[in-house]
Amino acid sequence: MKKTHKIFVKDIVVSLVSQDGSDYLSLTDMAKSKNSEFPADVVKNWLKTRFTIDFMGIWEQMHNPKFNMVEFDQFKSEAGINSFVLSPEKWIKYTRAIGIRSKAGRYGGGTFGHKDIAFEFASWISPEFKLFLIKEFQRLKEQEAVRLELGWDLKRALTKINYHIHTDAIQTHLIPNQLSKQKMNMIYANEADVLNMALFGRTAKMWRDENPKDDGNIRDYADVTQLVVLANLEGINAELIKQNIPQSERLSKLNQIAISQMRSLIGNATIKKLK
Repeated sequence: MKKTHKIFVKDIVVSLVSQDGSDYLSLTDMAKSKNSEFPADVVKNWLKTRFTIDFMGIWEQMHNPKFNMVEFDQFKSEAGINSFVLSPEKWIKYTRAIGIRSKAGRYGGGTFGHKDIAFEFASWISPEFKLFLIKEFQRLKEQEAVRLELGWDLKRALTKINYHIHTDAIQTHLIPNQLSKQKMNMIYANEADVLNMALFGRTAKMWRDENPKDDGNIRDYADVTQLVVLANLEGINAELIKQNIPQSERLSKLNQIAISQMRSLIGNATIKKLK
């Protein structure tokens, strides 16, 4: 799942994109500390140096099995020549590099470098800039770790609080005697999707079909407010099951409850502290 952040380094706003376990920082934003009008030229001047090409080549060999060594050697032989020019786009195209990414666009565009490369670029800007960048990056990661830990614990706690109540009610009131384990699991999954439909408007399978590249399931991507409501719906559905209310009727009731509770909880100060 792709996440975008902003960090502030000596009055410069630096974009950071986290995806697939890697962090990429905007070299274009960082270059503005040297030349706010033409930051792309700063990146090109850094990229064409012999030291940078050596560093980038080593990084790619360590992390990228598809790195084109033939083209890399050609760039390396040309480094230092006055007429030599190397843009991020050219480096990526010919060497199949993954350490830097470049995309056009006024908003969110520019050249991004893996954090290893971004820190090296920061050294080229100035030692002071690099130290401030590392400090702010670490601060962001520490805050993120705290949120993840809290969010993980909260997800597990909220979704398990009513788990036994919910499944016990299903077993007592919905599952006939002597069903196979497979059929029992199907009924549990079916009831889980009643809650998914009531709160998210889609079943687990519908969500997976819509998000084939995402790991986990629909509930892993719920926010804190949704998880609070989900925990409540589990208990309410268990009581409705005990009352032998048909599934279609329960779904309608649960959907209305979900809407009402989401409206009440959005903007709640206590909930905001948990996000």
